[in-house]
Amino acid sequence: MADDLGDEWWTQGDNSGVSEVEEDTQPLAEEQPKKSTSKKRKGEKQAQDNTKKKKKKMVNKECFITQERSEEKGDKESNKNKKRRKKKKTITDVLTSSEPVPGSPADLMSLLKSHHSQTRSVIEQEELTLSESCFLSSNDLTHSLSSYLKEVCPKWAKIQKQHTQTRSVVLLIICGSALRTIDLIKQLIAFKGQAKVLKLFAKHIKVDEQMKLLSKGVTHIAVGTPGRICALLEKEGLTTQGLRFLVLDWNYRDQKHRRMVDIPEVKGDLLKMMDHGLIQSCREGTVKIGLF
Repeated sequence: MADDLGDEWWTQGDNSGVSEVEEDTQPLAEEQPKKSTSKKRKGEKQAQDNTKKKKKKMVNKECFITQERSEEKGDKESNKNKKRRKKKKTITDVLTSSEPVPGSPADLMSLLKSHHSQTRSVIEQEELTLSESCFLSSNDLTHSLSSYLKEVCPKWAKIQKQHTQTRSVVLLIICGSALRTIDLIKQLIAFKGQAKVLKLFAKHIKVDEQMKLLSKGVTHIAVGTPGRICALLEKEGLTTQGLRFLVLDWNYRDQKHRRMVDIPEVKGDLLKMMDHGLIQSCREGTVKIGLF
């Protein structure tokens, strides 16, 4: 008992308590850095994850941009290809790639038939048919205008002397333009002799003035465009009574390699002109057609 009482029991209790506290606090102190390091590691992981996500987003955006650009390029190329596909060959392209072939009576007949097939009955179309006797020999692309006319009109000097009617001509030459009209008149010098030649086109010349010229004196040859000659026939400033030869400038090609019948406006006027008594005169045998 003495020994027990002599001992400083309170100090032992305090020490025990202190030791227990110290023992309890030490692991806490050790756990705190672990927690801080784990937090740091978590923060680093989150930062790395965020950077990875940003990189993924940037990559995805770049992919979308490249896809959009590639799609735009593809659309542009497809549009170009469509435009190329839609581009059709023009008459000029076809004519430049093909060799010139001299016109024939069958060409004129097929033109008349195709033009009137949808607007006229079968009986009316039969009235448009022309036999071979209605045609002169066609130019084989070796003749000039003078040499061709000398071949198809061997008795021209006698024919022109017999012609005395006004508002009519013996030889009517049809071409596609005013410039071509002047060119053909120059080519007539070796053929016409004493014949009077008149140009009939719409450029800078009124219809009434041409009607006065036709009515004043005798005209043997007229060269002009189908539009103006059609207008003169409609107004009876020009008649087919004395007409003997109708020559179409069929084989001539302009700068775009187009013939007279390849130009829609000129072709329409030509077909309209033929309806003003010329086909009927050919069927009756008074007028013959030549394709130059």
